[in-house]
Amino acid sequence: MIRSTAKAALAALLALVLWPAEAPAQTPSEAPKPAAVNPRGPIPYTVYKKAIAPKPKPKPVAHAAGAASAAGPVTPTGVTPPLPVTATGSRLLPGEAAPPAELESFVDGVVKEAMDRDHIAGVTVSVVQNGQIVFKKGYGFADLAPRRRVDPDKTLFRIGSISKTFTWIALMKEVEAGRIRINAPINLYLPERQQVKDQGYRTPVRVENLLDHSAGFEDRALGQLFERKFSRERPLTEYIRQERPHRVSEPGAISSYSNYGAALAGLAVTYVSGKPFERAMEDEIIVPLGLRHTTFREPHPVKTGLPAPMPARLVPDISQGYRSTAAGFQLRPYEYIGHIGPAGAASSTAGDMARYMLMLLGNGTLEQTTIFGAKTAAAFRTPLRKTAPGVNGWAHGFMVYDLPGGHRGYGHPGATLSFRSNLVVTPDLGLGVFVGANTESGAQLVNGLPARIVQQFYAPPRPFPVAGSPELAASRALYKGHYVGDRRAYGGLEGFAGLLTGGTDVDVTPDGRLLLKSFGKAQAFGVEGEPRAGRFVSADGVDRLAFSFRDGRAVAFQTAAGDNLFERTGFWFRPITLLTFAILTAVAAAATLAGVVLRNRREFRENSIQNRASMIQNSQAVLWLAALGLFVVWAMDAGDPAAMVYGWPGPFLVFGSACALVASFLTLATLIFTPAVWRGGRRVDSWSAWRKIFFTTTVLVYTGFTVLLGLWGAIWPWSG
Repeated sequence: MIRSTAKAALAALLALVLWPAEAPAQTPSEAPKPAAVNPRGPIPYTVYKKAIAPKPKPKPVAHAAGAASAAGPVTPTGVTPPLPVTATGSRLLPGEAAPPAELESFVDGVVKEAMDRDHIAGVTVSVVQNGQIVFKKGYGFADLAPRRRVDPDKTLFRIGSISKTFTWIALMKEVEAGRIRINAPINLYLPERQQVKDQGYRTPVRVENLLDHSAGFEDRALGQLFERKFSRERPLTEYIRQERPHRVSEPGAISSYSNYGAALAGLAVTYVSGKPFERAMEDEIIVPLGLRHTTFREPHPVKTGLPAPMPARLVPDISQGYRSTAAGFQLRPYEYIGHIGPAGAASSTAGDMARYMLMLLGNGTLEQTTIFGAKTAAAFRTPLRKTAPGVNGWAHGFMVYDLPGGHRGYGHPGATLSFRSNLVVTPDLGLGVFVGANTESGAQLVNGLPARIVQQFYAPPRPFPVAGSPELAASRALYKGHYVGDRRAYGGLEGFAGLLTGGTDVDVTPDGRLLLKSFGKAQAFGVEGEPRAGRFVSADGVDRLAFSFRDGRAVAFQTAAGDNLFERTGFWFRPITLLTFAILTAVAAAATLAGVVLRNRREFRENSIQNRASMIQNSQAVLWLAALGLFVVWAMDAGDPAAMVYGWPGPFLVFGSACALVASFLTLATLIFTPAVWRGGRRVDSWSAWRKIFFTTTVLVYTGFTVLLGLWGAIWPWSG
């Protein structure tokens, strides 16, 4: 849900030591890495586990000749025996279920390591396989004051963009019923005031473009995607009309993730069904599936024009959201998302998500209740367009995943300002995994856990570390450069913030590994296949990159998630270029003001034109220094993504932009004065040659900086 704009913020660490008194023994390959020492002291680890009585399972299937049985050798009481290795190199064959004790031991290790490393306050997990709920567990706390443990069946976590899967199901149910055509323009199913404007594009946005995020919308979030004050909440129809994004590409050209597109899909369901969105979700999905702790409603007073509030019975079970700071946990305010509910307003539990995954794996049916038919079930597993190898596609709203061992899964990740979540089902393994975290630093855990479970049990081990490639090292120039994601705003102050925070630097190490660098963090990738094919895989085998080329040079790449295309930028859109001109501007402005103080006025001569030019230049210097100072203060204050979203654009950025705008106008004036300054007049009435050179150099620096800020969208203070 949250776009990576709030990725600008460095995730702080939450202090939590989460180790049980005794854990089952593990083989070296599955044991978690030693946890980092918590500098702020331990908080007792607490697990709330629901007892699950699985149905009787068939006896383990024998492996290839010579392999040990699944039961393994006799081991001491309380110790989980290691699983054997199949002929394929994996620990289990696709038809075999992961042993519950082994699964629990592995998940416990991964979760506890992540909670200690990333300081996550609370985590909830559920796993289903072969038609049964095989694992449900809560870790840590839903609330710290007073302490309330995470209950996998009661504690409500915000599931962010997993909410979209409910929206896509409801939309496809209307397609099944014949009330919506998937290849028809979406405007046919929207009220007139909420219809998509053409904005110069001839091709209309179609329903299928919403399903695979190829409508061509820019992705805006700051100041409107989340609200912390209920008084600012507005109906979905009003939000869609007021927050209409710019269209930046032809429909169907590229897939670029869009919360606004999901909101349009939800409104189409509402318009066609004649039901408010929240009621449609309840009538069509939530109530039939028996999801008693799942809702799109939020806790708030009754207000005319808005959906009814969350049922009172659920409110005490809401998990708090947290951020880590140097002083410890920071409690986040409740995130209101109802104004764009179809894109991310749902709250749920691990238990309810387990039932939801069983329905997905059951092709739309759970316990004699059918939510959607076999044709729609197949659509949810079929990408709408071909993607590069290793890059996930969009299958009618669901994300299709390439998982370790050659397995395919589908589902959706989710994120709000405080919560992280992920849901992945793998039909050929009969497996589904849901994981949620109530702290913003939980992204690495929730994004990686489903793939790690598949890797642990159903894929051969991968070599570590990633080996370098001499051929790749020789092709460094092919890839090296700065790339900016297309999931961002394309103009104004939010476009400026997107360019600053939405990019990454690509380089190749001397030993032949690809390196992605962003905000002081780096991730290494090894070559997958031929070096010039542009396919790379990370050390753990989960993350992948796929590059595209033009004229023998890399021009863009996609991550495995497939929701963001990173395009190579030119010289003018590189942060280092902006930083260089900012430093030069600061030096020029400081030198100008220093000259005013230090210059010997009795020996200084100038004509009237030079006098006016000097006055303008001095004013410029003050304005540029003020603008740069305000930009720096804004950037320092933007360390918290919630503060950036809720407080957007903020006084520092607006005033900094205004100062830069006025300074830019003065720059135009000095450009006009420059030829006259050089003409001078009689020597006694004119600047020296060095003074003229300094003035001209300063004008050129200011001009370059003005052009850059204009291209980046930083000198339009009204655009915030």
